[in-house]
Amino acid sequence: MQAINALPLLSLLLLSTCLLCSAFTSKDYSDALGKSILFFEGQRSGKLPPNQRLTWRGDSGLSDGSSSQVNLTGGYYDAGDNVKFGLPVAFTTTLLAWSVVEFGSSMPGQIENAKAAVRWSADYLLKAATETPGTLYVQVGDPNMDHKCWERPEDMDTPRNVYKVSAENPGSDVAAETAAALAAASIVFKDTDHSYSARLLQTAIKVFDFADKYRGSYSDSLGSVVCPFYCSYSGYQDELLWGASWIHRASQNGSYLAYIQSNGHAMGADDDVYSFSWDDKRAGTKILLSKGFLEKNSEDFHRYKAHSDNYICSLIPGTSNFQAEYTPGGLLYKGSQSNLQYVTTTSFLLLSYAKYLKSNRGGASAAVSCGGSAVSADRLVSLARKQVDYILGDNPAKMSYMVGFGPRFPQHIHHRGSSVPSVRAHPDRIPCNVGFQYLYSGSPNPNVLVGAIVGGPDIWDGYADDRNNYQQSEPGTYINAPLVGALAFFSSH
Repeated sequence: MQAINALPLLSLLLLSTCLLCSAFTSKDYSDALGKSILFFEGQRSGKLPPNQRLTWRGDSGLSDGSSSQVNLTGGYYDAGDNVKFGLPVAFTTTLLAWSVVEFGSSMPGQIENAKAAVRWSADYLLKAATETPGTLYVQVGDPNMDHKCWERPEDMDTPRNVYKVSAENPGSDVAAETAAALAAASIVFKDTDHSYSARLLQTAIKVFDFADKYRGSYSDSLGSVVCPFYCSYSGYQDELLWGASWIHRASQNGSYLAYIQSNGHAMGADDDVYSFSWDDKRAGTKILLSKGFLEKNSEDFHRYKAHSDNYICSLIPGTSNFQAEYTPGGLLYKGSQSNLQYVTTTSFLLLSYAKYLKSNRGGASAAVSCGGSAVSADRLVSLARKQVDYILGDNPAKMSYMVGFGPRFPQHIHHRGSSVPSVRAHPDRIPCNVGFQYLYSGSPNPNVLVGAIVGGPDIWDGYADDRNNYQQSEPGTYINAPLVGALAFFSSH
């Protein structure tokens, strides 16, 4: 594996000599931005609104929560099945909100659609957090039963079991991520819907207090209904620090700064980690907190600037801290399953950090300290652009990994609703086992899930457009969410 590092190393070093080069125009990025947001409409659960734009979808999950006498309708299916998993969807909401908070000014033509996508999820998380005192509902649907069927969501008849965390069965990870999502969303609506924003923040604070007081991992409490699907492999400490960081940013309440200062070390503030995902929030937390040092010169956050530099340097070829792996075509590579989730989160962090570096503390001269060398903000932007351009089709396969963008894109994505004939085309119910003929069919998906980013190519830039290869062909809300911010940035830069 290590032998291939020299190829992308050379191409990425050459890239640094052309910081503003791109295979795409601002119009292309704007088109991709609109599609990346439209994707979320294809993932909606619940009663669809009159302005639903992906019209092959229909209402679904209208009785979700009824088995526990609560209303848990709405929200998103996180990927290609029909389960509403709490941890990845809460992370999706946080990153989608962060995209709007950081780069909303760069998406004027799409800001209302982006805010609608945030609100669809935030409304669901509010229900999950407030339906029953002392309880957070974290999942609807039994994944083990759901995966035995290949059904469009409008037809599903698999058990819609409801799963929760409580004082007796804690889930600090999923609860603190939910708190982060609600706090981040509160910033999105602060200037346009003050009462809604205030409710989001108040609920975030309560959910965070619950997560902090009753500590434990939801993987331990819920076992096989969340593992191995979305196990909290990193534990819950990273989410507690992440949640406190978002509430501090949303509220500017000094008690959360004190919490961060008192608990940071124990919760991973001094750990150098090199990926950011629905599971591990440490790298993202450091970038988020470094904003306080870079924009306000607050010494309270200096340590986060140093650790953010370490993370960024690990991605930059030619620096002493470089340790990332890239494909021969120049794509960041972290793992064989849904690798593009790491590419989109990394691209977002690169652009956010570049923005902070160029803020009022240092202007354009602010840089990342990588051992004895300084890396400019523009270099971070160029690396992020390389990653985004690869996703959009500037790659060895000349394939866009965004469905519906460009002349060539995946046709056989691992997604039940997209692959089974729609309720518009086939009104009669398609039962559980009958649906498998569409999973195994060689025909393209009949319903185009516009804007979906699939799992992506392998370490050799190879991609199997195969519905059975879910590692490569399954989309996910948490893949798209950070890309919304990145595309907004490039559409105006």
